[in-house]
Amino acid sequence: MKAKFFQGLNLFLTLNLFFVLFSFLWLAAAVLGKSAQIDLGLDLWMSLWMSVFQPSIGILMAGALVSGLSSWVTKKLADRQQNSSGIL
Repeated sequence: MKAKFFQGLNLFLTLNLFFVLFSFLWLAAAVLGKSAQIDLGLDLWMSLWMSVFQPSIGILMAGALVSGLSSWVTKKLADRQQNSSGIL
């Protein structure tokens, strides 16, 4: 159950990472387009910043922290269990 949860979390974070990368590439292209007087959706991107892109970045950062912390705790518990079984 726990492994399936973390597998799903990692999949979600991976998809979220690609979404964040896509949004950054869109921003870069829109800024370059704006400098060349070509409309590539910078105004739309700016309108979506607060409601879509910021939460996505926050979820990505929080998920990375949760994933890293959980793997660290799992490793520490496994080390502790291995050490306690080695004493007996």
